[in-house]
Amino acid sequence: MPGTILIVDDSMVNRKLLSKTLAGLGHEIIEARDGKEALERSFELLPDLILLDIIMPEIEGFEVCSALKADERTADIPIIFLSARSEVKDKIKGLEIGAVDYITKPFDRGEVLARVQNQLKIRALTKDLMEKQARLDEDLKAAAGIQGSLLPRKLPDVENLEMVWKFTPCEMIGGDIFNVLRLDESHLGFYILDVSGHGVPSAMVTVSVSQMFQTHSGSLVKRQKGNPPFYEIVQPRHVLQQLDREYPLDRFDKYFTIVYAVLNVHTGHLSYSNAAHPCPVLLHADGTLELLDKGGTIIGLDGAVPFEEGELDLHRGDKLFLYTDGLTEYQNDEGGFFGQDRFHDLLASLRDRSLSVILDRVYEAMTQFGNRVKLQDDVSILGIEFKG
Repeated sequence: MPGTILIVDDSMVNRKLLSKTLAGLGHEIIEARDGKEALERSFELLPDLILLDIIMPEIEGFEVCSALKADERTADIPIIFLSARSEVKDKIKGLEIGAVDYITKPFDRGEVLARVQNQLKIRALTKDLMEKQARLDEDLKAAAGIQGSLLPRKLPDVENLEMVWKFTPCEMIGGDIFNVLRLDESHLGFYILDVSGHGVPSAMVTVSVSQMFQTHSGSLVKRQKGNPPFYEIVQPRHVLQQLDREYPLDRFDKYFTIVYAVLNVHTGHLSYSNAAHPCPVLLHADGTLELLDKGGTIIGLDGAVPFEEGELDLHRGDKLFLYTDGLTEYQNDEGGFFGQDRFHDLLASLRDRSLSVILDRVYEAMTQFGNRVKLQDDVSILGIEFKG
């Protein structure tokens, strides 16, 4: 695998011998007679490999190697020391400051060729991997952008409701998504879901599911009828049953958890169904908590298990919180979880505060608990307060 090789040696005889040996294999050869020239040519030409003598006037090889490794332009260029110094301490020093190999003089032609070829192969493979990783990073960045575009840009403006949300993605693109839907003048639908795994496959399922929640008549959440108002709002359990049939595990190799609910914004009547998602928490004005646990198992079983539906009435001052498990399963550096109990206790203690303050305090408490350890999963919270 031909490459550009910089040969650094104060002996013209050694340089010419190495040049002739390596040029015969198709390599482009650059020569430098001392450390100063070696640095200049390295920064200017960025060779694929450097063969570096140690004992040279003015700047010795160890110093040249250290300077190249300290500069981001040349830090990844492999360096092989070629030196008459054969003591183990010199070899160790050379490897410790960043060289990939060490050959003692007088060198054997076959050994030099073999070691050079190995390092060029490794460098080519490394470059290829870095390019592939860069393309993958771009794909993940694009997927994260798509995921972010699915989050609510503007929540419906409803007189009796206040709604606030927070979303913090982890470094790897995840499968969280949530939204609030205007079903008609009296009803809102809202959902939160979490697709298993991370990366592009999970994001693709997230995008697909969010598209199914479009609110046009004849969609997942509204069914056409032959008489006025020519549609009916689909019950939450039937929505989950349809999703379960549309996203079988054996087809997508992914499952997801979800809560879907329909709220009458005038009366406060709420119907919901929960497919194995962390239970939404209803914080009553008196500080008591109620968990929305009616539903069934994960989405992905192809309709094998029916879903139940829960109903309740919201009262003035009640606050409802939907969230993903990235919050409660957030781990600190000792392996402890933030946990549901800590989350529930915090909500109860903040019952008199506004939604925005509550969500800010929850995030602050979570990050303080974890000593600001990086998120292991997306963290999503949607808060809804009924003021009717």
